[in-house]
Amino acid sequence: MPTVTLRKTRETRVRAGHPWIYASEIESVDGAFENGDIVDLKDFRGKFIGRGFYNPQSQISLRILTRSDEPCDRAFFTRRVQDAWSYRQRLCDPMSCRLIYSESDFLPGLVVDKFGDTLVLQSLSLGVDRIKDMLCDILMEVTGATGIYERSDVPVRRLEGMQLTTGLLRGEVPDVVEMAENGIRFMVDVKNGQKTGFFLDQKENRAAIKPLCGGAEVLDCFCHNGSFSLHAAKYGAKNVLGVDISEEALDVARANARLNGLENVAFEAHNCFDHLRELTDAGAQYDLVILDPPAFTKNKAALQSALRGYKEINLRGLKLVRPGGFMVTCSCSQHVLPEMFQNMLNEAARDAKKRVRLVEYRTQAKDHPLLPQAVETKYLKCMILQVME
Repeated sequence: MPTVTLRKTRETRVRAGHPWIYASEIESVDGAFENGDIVDLKDFRGKFIGRGFYNPQSQISLRILTRSDEPCDRAFFTRRVQDAWSYRQRLCDPMSCRLIYSESDFLPGLVVDKFGDTLVLQSLSLGVDRIKDMLCDILMEVTGATGIYERSDVPVRRLEGMQLTTGLLRGEVPDVVEMAENGIRFMVDVKNGQKTGFFLDQKENRAAIKPLCGGAEVLDCFCHNGSFSLHAAKYGAKNVLGVDISEEALDVARANARLNGLENVAFEAHNCFDHLRELTDAGAQYDLVILDPPAFTKNKAALQSALRGYKEINLRGLKLVRPGGFMVTCSCSQHVLPEMFQNMLNEAARDAKKRVRLVEYRTQAKDHPLLPQAVETKYLKCMILQVME
């Protein structure tokens, strides 16, 4: 088997459990290989460290599959999928969950979401792409799914030297799949919706707003398909206004509201930055404000700009909360670390002349498990704040 040898000074992080090896950390490569092959990883003394996918075209050149000297064959990948499925069956709703979360399930570069009996797959590394057919067979066998649809239309594939692609991989997949989350029904557009069609990582955070909703007037900004909005309406809000820039997304939100018979929720298309300013200028007030924007940055270079954007919407959001009311504020930007997010909120509260207290700090749902050794697996921040004068 081909062997990748680490530079002498670059062993600490991988020894501590991080699953990635960067191109700059590699001293040499011995043996013939093709990009995406599984290779051995050794330290500068020649001691075995692990085995994983190797693709020198990517800055993340090696992704560790195992730290044991074991064959990475079909039986190996079957065990990995079975372990991931058993975890979801024990801790999550197996009918709506992220079934495979890449490195956190020790299958680097593979993401699979499960909506009912339909699986939606993203192949994000060349190593996974080369064994995709085998993985699809295993997924069908282990889960009993009726179909797999591929949504590998994400730009990160280009960093691995791959083209963007979508399409049916196995069985039958309808254009729209119905699923339930926390007892609320949603229609999921797995073929054309954002990413895999639905953002499952906020499931537990959406359930956590229940105590805040009874009789409340609610504003949900960046609402997309209305997932937070519908939860608030279902949990007894007096009225809910969901706002998003995409009329297409709001059409789905309205359909989901009708599906659940919810008449206390409405949706309007606005630029949320502008609309938050308009609402504060008009002196509007709400009992609960929810801010769940898309990622404001995909890289460290745009970090300061992202933080300014977060501060702007949070300052406006705080001003819109009645004294004693609540704000739920989120960030899915990986490069905005929790302490950065907290510092931004402190500055926003100061400038808004509001006192706040943290009710709860939350992160992604259990079907998006974290690797303590890899900060990259923890990206979602969700803070529930009470806002005082």
